[in-house]
Amino acid sequence: MEFFAGLEPLLRTFWFVAIPVSVVFLIQAVLTFVGMDSSDGVDADFDADLDHGDAPFQLFSFRNLTNFLLGFSWTGISLFESMENKIVLVSIAILVGCAFVAAFFFIMQQIQKLAENNSFRIESSLNQVCSVYLSIPEKKSGKGKVQVSINGSVHELDAITENEKIESSAMVRIVKVENNNLVVVEKL
Repeated sequence: MEFFAGLEPLLRTFWFVAIPVSVVFLIQAVLTFVGMDSSDGVDADFDADLDHGDAPFQLFSFRNLTNFLLGFSWTGISLFESMENKIVLVSIAILVGCAFVAAFFFIMQQIQKLAENNSFRIESSLNQVCSVYLSIPEKKSGKGKVQVSINGSVHELDAITENEKIESSAMVRIVKVENNNLVVVEKL
């Protein structure tokens, strides 16, 4: 504690903020890389419906407070000796703290762009070209099967046609979706 006793009050304050915030930041980083940080900050201690829309970023969160204080305190410590005007020093430290929060926001936006919904929706098969797996009887008199590739995944769907019989291995286009697993096709 002798180290802190000889410091000016503002520098001592920067150090008293920097040390615990750095420890918290390291714990958050380790928990993030281990996978223990699955909460996105949207949980609340009250009953409310928070499920309307995405909330990739909250301005007032513990993580953002940590990021702000990390940038604020270490900037103050780093520039303390080189800046005579302490009001300018605190102002720069605040700006750097805000920049840390903005950088975190930007990184989270980029990570959110990587999220991809690969769940299959039959509507996405509309107008797709596919191959007949099991022949399709004419004029909706029975069902056949087609195989369609969507987003790199092959799906097998029941199919009917409004025209003549379509043999196996023929290429067809899906022209209408009847229900959850039935499509109407036409020969190419």
